[in-house]
Amino acid sequence: MRNAMTVDVEDWFQVQAFAGTIPRDDWDTLPRRVVENTMRFLDMFEAAGVTASFFVLGWVADRHPDLVRRIVAGGHELASHGYAHRLAHEQSKAEFREDVGRARRLLEDIGGVPVIGYRAPTFSINTRNPWAFDVLEEEGYRYSSSIFPIRHDLYGMPDAPRGPHRPGPGRLVEIPMTTVRLGGRNFPNAGGGYFRLLPYAVFRAGLRRVNAAEGTPGVFYTHPWEIDPGQPRVPAAPRMAQFRHTVNLARTECRIRRLLRDFAWGRMDEVFAKALAAA
Repeated sequence: MRNAMTVDVEDWFQVQAFAGTIPRDDWDTLPRRVVENTMRFLDMFEAAGVTASFFVLGWVADRHPDLVRRIVAGGHELASHGYAHRLAHEQSKAEFREDVGRARRLLEDIGGVPVIGYRAPTFSINTRNPWAFDVLEEEGYRYSSSIFPIRHDLYGMPDAPRGPHRPGPGRLVEIPMTTVRLGGRNFPNAGGGYFRLLPYAVFRAGLRRVNAAEGTPGVFYTHPWEIDPGQPRVPAAPRMAQFRHTVNLARTECRIRRLLRDFAWGRMDEVFAKALAAA
């Protein structure tokens, strides 16, 4: 069974953990590391014979169009992470429409391929903004991967379906992040900070359980900055934010390489092709 390998293409200074510390107006003045780090992923995937889905931030695409073309040339899926990395539930409906529409048009113009997938920054589609799914469909998207069905202080919809589903009356499909169900509770098993913090064997056992016992593909996500232990530190950020961002950065690339060997991987639009076709 193939699982979906995904990369959210954003730079180290754009993460939500630093949103209250690094002003958005300073982004263009900071050293960018996103191209080099994304290229490392592209080389890693090529060596492993894996294609993936890259949810590219429009801000990054605007400044590094050649990176977008390199992703497409590698046979990977080009998908959208919105334009400005603003939380979806903090935007008005009109602002959200402008952000996701601008990002999709930009990515398609640069990449020359259809963009049908979207992932909200910090999984910020939830009970506060269910209208977001209608906007995404109206703006030409066919699927979203924006819900994490867990309890978390920054995001989460613990009561949401754990598998692909139609979140509204339209045809748009939501493909949530992977969880393991234990004792009546969902536990994260999809990557990110949890993948860096927990022992690799725990993640591997969880994904094997999802594949074998439940018979469903999993979704793994990561970011270019997660394989970059040399990135600048942000001492002014809260301690918890610093910990979440930097924990085990030096080990992540090795863990992902193991993951590529231990499981079969593919693009979101291919791994979940049946769910998309049935919608």
